[in-house]
Amino acid sequence: MPTYILGRPSRRLPELTDEVRRGAPLRVTEYGEEILHRPCRPVTEYGAARWSGLIDDMFTTMWIAEGCGLAANQVDVDAQLFVYDLTDEYGDRHVGHAFNPRIETATALVGTQSGTEGCLSVPGANAALDRPARATLHAHDVEGRPFTIESSGYFARCLIHETQHLAGTVYVDHLSPGPRTQTLADSAANRSATLAQRSTRQALLEK
Repeated sequence: MPTYILGRPSRRLPELTDEVRRGAPLRVTEYGEEILHRPCRPVTEYGAARWSGLIDDMFTTMWIAEGCGLAANQVDVDAQLFVYDLTDEYGDRHVGHAFNPRIETATALVGTQSGTEGCLSVPGANAALDRPARATLHAHDVEGRPFTIESSGYFARCLIHETQHLAGTVYVDHLSPGPRTQTLADSAANRSATLAQRSTRQALLEK
């Protein structure tokens, strides 16, 4: 399995990364909470001493919730930061974090991709949502160094989804009224079972 950290080829990682093992689980905010529906503050001060603990906690929380990405406002932190860990449809694993992300898409040139989408802040539900087929991420790492990642398919969907979180947009906000109502109803019906499953995975980490 080819592995890329912040877009750069890397050694193969175990399922439980060092970040997951070091971190502590945090509560995931849910749709309707104010912090999810407004833009997050840009990060102006970088450094591992300031941010590495939160990044570890976010990776742990994401693993417990079986997510592929997690934005800071999903753990009630008002900062433009997200983490991600996913294996795409080509078998490539992508792992990393992004501060102050900016996404560029050119739908007219690259087209769209169909697929379903879910969100850890809308537990137990998903919905069909078209996204651009390709996306370019511009962001900074924990030390403030800029980087750019070209993405396509599932990886592009994840990067777009998480960047939009930090702008105050949840994927269900893109749905028309009928599908949005159904998705939120599905979440309400499945929420307890989904949270119970997360508790089971948390116990596997003995955290």
